[in-house]
Amino acid sequence: MMETDRPSVLRQAIQAVRKGGTLSVPGVYGGVLDKVPFGAAFGKGITMKMGQTNMHNYMKPLLERIEKGQIDPSYIISHRITLEQAPEMYEVWRDKKENVTKIVIDPWAEAAS
Repeated sequence: MMETDRPSVLRQAIQAVRKGGTLSVPGVYGGVLDKVPFGAAFGKGITMKMGQTNMHNYMKPLLERIEKGQIDPSYIISHRITLEQAPEMYEVWRDKKENVTKIVIDPWAEAAS
C-alpha cells in the first residue's frame, strides 16, 4: 500500500494516549495510512473518535467576535506572500524552515522589487 499522508502524528498519539483513553482526530482528513499500530490501540482499549469539524456551527459566532475586536487571530500569521512567492514558500513550509505557522497569500499584492 502506498501512503498518501503522514501517519507519524497518529502513531505518536496512539502511543501517548493512556489505557482506556480517547484519541480524537478532528478536522479534514482523507489520507491513506500504512503502518498504524492498530494492535497497540486495541491492546490499550482506547476509543477513537474522528470526523470533519462542523465549522458551520462556529464560523458565524467566531467571525462576529473577530469583527468586534474580541478575538485577534492575526498572531498566528507568520508569513504574508504574493502569489508568485507561493512555490518557494511551499518548500519553506514543507522543509519546516523559518518557523512557519500560517501563510497568507495575497494574489493581488505586488512582489517587492
